[in-house]
Amino acid sequence: MASHEILGGKVLVYRRENSKRWQCSTRINGRNWRMSTGEDSLALAKEFAEDWFFRMKAKEKGGGLKDQKTFKDAAKRYLEEFDVVTGGTRNREYVGGNERRLRLYLVPFLGELGLSEVTAGKVQEYRVMRYNTSPEGKPPAKNTLHQEIVTLRQVLKTAIRHGWLTHLPDLSMPYRSAEKISHRAWFSGDEYKRLYTATRNRVDRHENGRFQWHAEQLHDYVLFMANTGLRPDEANRLQYRDVEIVIDEETGETILLIQVRGKRGVGYCKSMPSAVFPFERLLQRNLPKPEDLIFTGSHVMMFNAILEEEGLKFDREGNRRTAYSLRHTYICLRLMEGADIYQVAKNCRTSVEMIEKYYASHISTSISAAAVNVKRKTKSKKQIIEHAKRNAHRGV
Repeated sequence: MASHEILGGKVLVYRRENSKRWQCSTRINGRNWRMSTGEDSLALAKEFAEDWFFRMKAKEKGGGLKDQKTFKDAAKRYLEEFDVVTGGTRNREYVGGNERRLRLYLVPFLGELGLSEVTAGKVQEYRVMRYNTSPEGKPPAKNTLHQEIVTLRQVLKTAIRHGWLTHLPDLSMPYRSAEKISHRAWFSGDEYKRLYTATRNRVDRHENGRFQWHAEQLHDYVLFMANTGLRPDEANRLQYRDVEIVIDEETGETILLIQVRGKRGVGYCKSMPSAVFPFERLLQRNLPKPEDLIFTGSHVMMFNAILEEEGLKFDREGNRRTAYSLRHTYICLRLMEGADIYQVAKNCRTSVEMIEKYYASHISTSISAAAVNVKRKTKSKKQIIEHAKRNAHRGV
C-alpha cells in the first residue's frame, strides 16, 4: 500500500493496491477518521486531504465534530425503512433473506466500521473472508456472494439518503473478465418425453402402495410445471383458488388462467392445454379447499431418483437439472414452436433480454436459414466485358 504523510504527519494519504483512488486519514479526539479523496492524482489528493483536515479541525473547535454513523446503524435503518421505500411490494422471503445476510455475515464483519471506512478494499476483504471461512471448506456460490453485495449496496444507499455517506464505494469485483454465457439446463422434446414417461411408470410401480400419492403428485407436478413455466417457488405458493379453468377466446382451447404470486408481486399466466388434465386430477385426488396449497410437501428425492435412473440429471455441458429446469423447458419449447418472444417473456414474468441471453441464443430454430444463407449473384465474364463497353461508350 502506497502512503504519504503531510502536515507534519498529522494526515496520511494512502492508496490500496486494488484501488486507483487515494484516501486520507487522521486522528482527532482519540478516534481515527478516514475519507476517500476521489482523486487519482497524488497532488490533487494531497490538496483535498489538507482541506479536509482543516475542515475537520474547524468542526472540532466549534463542537460540531461527532462520531460518524456505523455500518450497523445504516443496516438497522435500512431494515426499518425497506417496506416503506418499496411500497411493501417485495416478497417476504426476499426481505427475510436480506435480514439474514446482514445478521450472519455483513454486520459481524462491517458493523463497527464507520460508513466512510466501508471502502472498496474492505469490501474485497469481505469477499476473501467469505471464501476462507465457509463451512467444510466449500466457498459460497457466485450468486450467493452477489446477493450479499447487493444487500450491502442497498444499505449504503440508505446511508446516502440520510446524508451519512457522500458516495458509494466501488463494489465491483476486481480482476474480473467477461464471463461465458451458458444456457440454462432444460429438457429437449425427447428428454421431456422420457421424463414424464418415467414419472407415469413410477405411479404404476407404486399402485396401491405406500408412495402412490407421492408418485401421482410428482407426475402431475412435472406436467403442470412444464406446461405453465412457473418458477418452483411460485408453484409452492400456489393455492387452488389461484387457478381457473377457462376457454381461451383466441384459440378456443381449454387452458388454465393462473394468478401467480412471486418475487415480482402478482402476475398472470396462461397455461398450455396439456396443463388442464393434471390440474383436474389434483382436484379429484385431494378434494381441496380453495385456500389449500396445490403442491404440498417436497418430491425432491423421488424426482432426483428418476433423473438418475433415466440419465437425465445432467445435460451434455454438465449443468445440473432441477425442478427449475421444467420452467426452462417450457420457455425453450415455446420458442422452438415459433411463439412470440415478447409474449413468452410476459407469460413467464421475465424480460425479453433474459430470454434472449439464456435461451434464444442456444436454440437452432431462432436462426433463420433463409436470412443467413444468402448468396450474392456474381456476374459472368461476358457481362463484365459488356458492362465495361457500355461505360466506355458513355465516356464514364
